[in-house]
Amino acid sequence: MRFVGENLSCIRGERLVFSGLEFAVDPGMALVLTGSNGSGKTSLLRVMAGLTRPSVGHLAWQDGPIAADPERHHNRLHYVGHLDALKPVLSVRENLETWAQLHGGTDKKIASALNKLRLEGFENIPGRYLSAGQRRRLSLARLAASDAPLWLLDEPTIALDAASVDVVQTLIAEHRANGGMAVIATNVDLGIADTTTLNLLDFAAADEDIWEGIT
Repeated sequence: MRFVGENLSCIRGERLVFSGLEFAVDPGMALVLTGSNGSGKTSLLRVMAGLTRPSVGHLAWQDGPIAADPERHHNRLHYVGHLDALKPVLSVRENLETWAQLHGGTDKKIASALNKLRLEGFENIPGRYLSAGQRRRLSLARLAASDAPLWLLDEPTIALDAASVDVVQTLIAEHRANGGMAVIATNVDLGIADTTTLNLLDFAAADEDIWEGIT
């Protein structure tokens, strides 16, 4: 099912970050967001996730706009932000189980996620004792712990070693092969085949245009 954004504008603070932005993501597609720091990659991901409302424009699935049923939209996606949202007092397994229970995950999928992200043997370690790379792998383990057609990934390979980057590549490839979609904000070549690139700098707006078309 296609996911689209039309004529999107986003204001952050007093700055118009991007304007007139459009995208379409189809099953099996990987859309890579590029652009310099501050160009709006994270802002766009948050808009796509329904965490931030666009100043102008709208987002929709083929069966209707996300504004008509935000809960349905949230159930269709996994969002992994730039920061790792982990509870430091909970163990690796407890962190993953808590998240998976809210998203329809199963014990089998949790076990598979721990295996795929190379976290076996770390299950009982509290989050506060994890290295940066381990925290990132635990955040990414959410992708494998339950199903969702749309993955929104903000710099997914930050703090990862080469072997873990390979794991992320494999996860994305498997997800796409099963008809999943991925939108990835990065300026690093992830070695993912057959991607479409959206450069946020192509939609930058001059400061004097901040209120044009904004109501």
